[in-house]
Amino acid sequence: MSLSWPWALLALLVVPLLLAARWWLNRKRKRTAVTVSSVALIRAALPGRTAWRRRIPVYLFLAGLLSLAAAVTRPQASIAVPSNDTTILLAIDVSGSMCNTDIAPNRLAVAVDAAREFVESQEGETKIGLVAFSGIAGLLVPPTTDKAPLLEAIEGLKTARGTAIGQAILTSIDAIAESNPDVAATGVDLGDPVPGAVTDYEADTIVVLTDGSNTTGVDPITAAEQAAARRLRVYTIGFGTTTPGQMVCTADQVSGDSLSGGRGFGGGGFGGGGGRGGGNREIDEEALTEVADMTGGRYFKAEDAEQLTDVLGDLPSEFGLVKQDVEVTFWFVLVGALLAFSGVGLSLWWNRGPAVPRRAIPS
Repeated sequence: MSLSWPWALLALLVVPLLLAARWWLNRKRKRTAVTVSSVALIRAALPGRTAWRRRIPVYLFLAGLLSLAAAVTRPQASIAVPSNDTTILLAIDVSGSMCNTDIAPNRLAVAVDAAREFVESQEGETKIGLVAFSGIAGLLVPPTTDKAPLLEAIEGLKTARGTAIGQAILTSIDAIAESNPDVAATGVDLGDPVPGAVTDYEADTIVVLTDGSNTTGVDPITAAEQAAARRLRVYTIGFGTTTPGQMVCTADQVSGDSLSGGRGFGGGGFGGGGGRGGGNREIDEEALTEVADMTGGRYFKAEDAEQLTDVLGDLPSEFGLVKQDVEVTFWFVLVGALLAFSGVGLSLWWNRGPAVPRRAIPS
């Protein structure tokens, strides 16, 4: 909570001033009191009121005045609000195991469908970038609001050898650094982050979707430290079941380089149109969870097409929020007015005089 006009706190003095005025009036009233012969007669003439009935209206009214006086300072609260300037780097695993058929027709086809739906569902000024990784990681589409190149690149994803999860995170960091001057590139040494010290994250976020474990390149934990130092959250998704099926690729899911033994986004030894080969690697859930925890993100497990679509669909509600100071003067005024009017209303209700019966007029 912060105050736009802290000097206006002087308005809170109205309450002690009123209390002092009330004390002075009571003292003056005692000095001018009329002496009567029987106090019992006066008590009998006055309506009975208990101590709490006398005090509650006063307390409510004073609390209302305090709230109204605090409203003059224009208080602000730091709350999470939707960001209209978010960059999302979607890093998709295109290793050979993504042609596993445990999720029909295969993991890559389902991931492509889910990624396409995710991109199409984004609205506003959200920028999305696409990173594909196998033995290496490459930025296919820089962060953009234009969905056409994103959808084209997603449809063209092809498998290759290896799984470089750490390199995918570093590539995503550099892509964000290109569009956000507040984020340093990976070549800049920012020191090791203090665990739990980061609470105010950048709106930009990295989402890593993989079906295996890191096999080459930078360790994912090392890459996560780089992301945490830059206040970037990394959300990880482990995709696949514990009972892998056959490895079957369609012709358009295999990089041309794989047939010639090259690297790039090829490799993997999958024959075009339905070859089998490669190996099955279990999802390294421990590493993916640690990456997410270190950076303020979350780890999700998806074992079928519906779960993957749901995870990607729910993600914007998690990372589309940023801390922002919002003025809450209205709520102080509302509470103050309700309290003050309640106090006045109760005082009038409880202090109303007894009804005087009408005498019948003889006809």
